[in-house]
Amino acid sequence: MNPSTRELPPRLVLASASPRRRDLLQGLRLAFEVRSAEIDESLLADELPEDHVLRLARSKARALALPGELVLAADTIVVLDGLILGKPADPAQAEQMLRQLAGRKHEVYSGVALHEPGSSATVSAAERSEVRIAALSDEEIRWYVSTGEPLDKAGSYAIQGLGALFVEAVIGNYTNVVGLPLPLTRSLFQQLSYDILDFRTQSGRLET
Repeated sequence: MNPSTRELPPRLVLASASPRRRDLLQGLRLAFEVRSAEIDESLLADELPEDHVLRLARSKARALALPGELVLAADTIVVLDGLILGKPADPAQAEQMLRQLAGRKHEVYSGVALHEPGSSATVSAAERSEVRIAALSDEEIRWYVSTGEPLDKAGSYAIQGLGALFVEAVIGNYTNVVGLPLPLTRSLFQQLSYDILDFRTQSGRLET
């Protein structure tokens, strides 16, 4: 469908409770609603990281399907030596993950899906970046974990927060590491014949 035939774009829904993804969309001054999608995020047997994030992103987008809306969903994981590092269960596990990552490169995968219920159309794609974390002392790791920032982050660090102190290099897209690769997201909107900038508001504030 040609975008010129649409008088108004559908209501944009972010199917994620992640404040990082919300902040990225607000930074673009987009009008959107947040509705978290609760799905089983367990890893399937022999599932590759890229396949895993794509499957979860598609499932999240479709779980919130309502006519008149456009649903954006994403899933991001940290991978070290083929092992997915999720969110730590407690401070001790956060410290363990940071010791594993310290002084090494790891991969960050994000799957992004855009679903339009009215047309039953879904487009999706995955992004991969490499991140190198500096060598860290036990004292630095304990300090960082004590701030509380790592405790709800995949891989136990936040590149957009205090964790930036320890990120020496990013090979690939930075916003992918934050949790939503914006250039890829723009491309998905285009695949459904939308311009992501058509969803802007003057204030850019979150709709409720």
